Amino acid sequence: MSATDVIREHARLIILRDISEQPDRRWNSEALREDLESRWAITRTRDWVHEELRWLEDIGAVTLVRQSSVQIATLTQKGLDHVERRIVVTGVKRPSPEA
Repeated sequence: MSATDVIREHARLIILRDISEQPDRRWNSEALREDLESRWAITRTRDWVHEELRWLEDIGAVTLVRQSSVQIATLTQKGLDHVERRIVVTGVKRPSPEA
């Protein structure tokens, strides 16, 4: 697996976790981008975050609503099940047992 793939898998897990921590399980792409950069040192563009969100939507882990230049992501049951270790979603890093 390439370094790019490892970063994508980590970022996808972080995105799902971040959304799961929100009271309504929704968060916008700019807030996700800022969190990836400030807390996890994954510095990417908003377009890159949008690509990852679309990928997560394609596999059924989130739903997306476009609002102007940002996307609002809502966690689905499948995304929550992965975060809570009930299922494994290929292409997303597995959460550690302590998480």
